[in-house]
Amino acid sequence: MTDTTATMIPVDDRGRREAPAIVRWLRTRAAWILVLDLVLIGVFTALSRDNVFGSAANFESLLLSVSQVLLLALGLAMLLGAGIFDLSLGANLVLSSVVGALVMRSFQQTPGDSASYADPGAVILAGLAAAVATGLLFGLVNGLIIAFAGINSLIATLGTLGIGTGVALLLTGGSDIGSLPRVLQTAIGLNSVGIVPIPAILSILIAILLWAVVRYSRYGLRTLAIGSSRSAAERAGIRVRGHLLGLTALGGALAGLAGFIDLTRFGSTVLSGHANDALGAVTAAVIGGTLLEGGKVSIAGAVWGAALAVILQAGLVILGVSSFWQLIVVGAVLLVAVMLDRLAALRRSRAVKAD
Repeated sequence: MTDTTATMIPVDDRGRREAPAIVRWLRTRAAWILVLDLVLIGVFTALSRDNVFGSAANFESLLLSVSQVLLLALGLAMLLGAGIFDLSLGANLVLSSVVGALVMRSFQQTPGDSASYADPGAVILAGLAAAVATGLLFGLVNGLIIAFAGINSLIATLGTLGIGTGVALLLTGGSDIGSLPRVLQTAIGLNSVGIVPIPAILSILIAILLWAVVRYSRYGLRTLAIGSSRSAAERAGIRVRGHLLGLTALGGALAGLAGFIDLTRFGSTVLSGHANDALGAVTAAVIGGTLLEGGKVSIAGAVWGAALAVILQAGLVILGVSSFWQLIVVGAVLLVAVMLDRLAALRRSRAVKAD
C-alpha cells in the first residue's frame, strides 16, 4: 500500500522572527539621540578646561535645566500627537511664574524681607497652585480658540504668546519679583537626591506617566487617532473638540509647573530669560521622533531631545562660544530634526504605496 502522507517541509521563517528588544530599540530615533547626548558630553568634557563640563556640579546644573525644557517638550509632544502646535509655551511659563510669585509675595509680612513669611511651606504650596492653575487656564484659552473657534494653532498661539508676555510685563512693571521664601530654593530648587535635583525627579516621573498614557491608555490612542486624521476620529465617535481642550490644558499645566520650577531655581522671576523656550521644546520633541503632522508621540525621544538641547547650549557656554552662535546651533538642530521628520514621512508614504 502506497503511503500518501505528504512530507512536511519546514518553512524558513527566520526573516519573520521579531528582532531582539535591544535591536528594535537601537532602530528608534530616541536611541540615536541618547547616543548623541553621550557623545556630546564626552566631547564637551574633553574640550572644557579641567574637564569642568563632566563634573558632578555641572551635571546637577544640567539636570536642573533639563527639567524645565522637558516639561515643555512633554506638553508639546502630546499636542503635536494630535496635530496641534503651541508657540506660547515660553510666555505661559513666564506668566505662570509671575502669578505664582505675586501670590507668594502677598503673604510677606515685611516688604522686601524673604525671611518674613509666617508659614513658608503653606506659602510655597499656594504659589505652586497659582502657577499651575495659571498655566492650565492659559492652555484652556488656547484650546477654546483652536478647538472651538477653529483658528489655526500656529496663529492662535502666536497671538496668545504676545498677550501672555504683555500681561506678565504689566503685572510686574517690567521688573523681576524677588524676596520670595528662602526655603523655595533650599528645599526644592537647589535640593537634590544625590546629584539629581528634586525638579528633575519630578519631571522624569511625569515623563514616565505620560509614556504609559500614550502607550497603554485610550486617551493616548485617541490623541494619536486625532493626529492621524481628525475627520476619521470624529466619525469613530471621538469627541475631538473636548479632547483637544484637554490636551491644551495639560500642556498649559506643564508649562505652569515649569514656571514654578523657574522660581525655585532662581528665587525670583526671570522675565527676559525664556524667549527661546518654545524653540527648545520644539527641538526636543521633534528631534526625538514626535511627528509634526501628528499621529506619533515619542516620550522617550522628548526626554533625550530635551537633554540634547540643554547639553548643546551649556557646552557652548562653557567653551565661551557667543550666545549668537548658540541660537544658530539650536536653530540648525531644529532644521535637521524637521528634515528627518520629512524623510520619515516620505518613507512611510512610499511604503503605503508599495503595499
